[in-house]
Amino acid sequence: MTSSTPRVAGLFLYPVKGMSPQPLAEVALSAGRAFPHDRTIALARPGGRYAPGLAHGISKQEFFVLVAEARLAALRTSHDAATDVLTVRVREHEVLVADLSSAAGRADLLAFYARVLDLPPGVEPVLARDPGRRFTDTAHASDRDMELVSLLNLASVRDFAGRVGAEVDPLRFRANVHLEGLEPFAESELVGREFTLGGVRLRGAKPTVRCAATEVQPGTGRRDLPVPQLLARTYGHEVMGLYAEVLEGGPLADGAPLGLPRAVAGAR
Repeated sequence: MTSSTPRVAGLFLYPVKGMSPQPLAEVALSAGRAFPHDRTIALARPGGRYAPGLAHGISKQEFFVLVAEARLAALRTSHDAATDVLTVRVREHEVLVADLSSAAGRADLLAFYARVLDLPPGVEPVLARDPGRRFTDTAHASDRDMELVSLLNLASVRDFAGRVGAEVDPLRFRANVHLEGLEPFAESELVGREFTLGGVRLRGAKPTVRCAATEVQPGTGRRDLPVPQLLARTYGHEVMGLYAEVLEGGPLADGAPLGLPRAVAGAR
């Protein structure tokens, strides 16, 4: 049972593309910008289209991500933006602590993931990290789309899980903001409309079409549920969630109320 008041029910940061989430109690958002530090680090495929200093977005296929490398979901990563230290854990055991501000730390990171990804001897990922760039799935469309915030309606996830008869962890969908108190798929009505999260004003930009990354179970690295196929079979589309543009920034806290436009009647 969800609350009758539409609200934020989780905030998540993904510092490294394709890696695990970091839950947040609050975040400060700015107009026209995504979550601070979200998807600002990535591991690019050697010999691919990415090169340091690249000034435009490229396809997710140019990076090591869950679409092809499900094993990444078995690792729990956290990045401290203040110290620039990336920590990787397997269950509760630290397996890597890398200071990305140092050449030695960056070398340790690349060597570690070369082993995780079973790359050939002498081959390593390329550390992708460029000032002002985010490695979001929408970055290839435009710099504006690169800065969108992703939202997920938990009622939609529950409806989907009930219809397919499976447990579906909302973290499969890797959204920045989880929402409670809406009817299933009422978030589709927010595309093109303005709404608020606490004191932050946003406008729905476009629905989120899901890819094979959602097939991977968070925390295990197992590809166990064909989510895009099941969405298409169940609803006739592969959408779960939406992207939104921040129009007016401010602090956003977990539990903040969702203010809906009058035309949207999705609240429970």
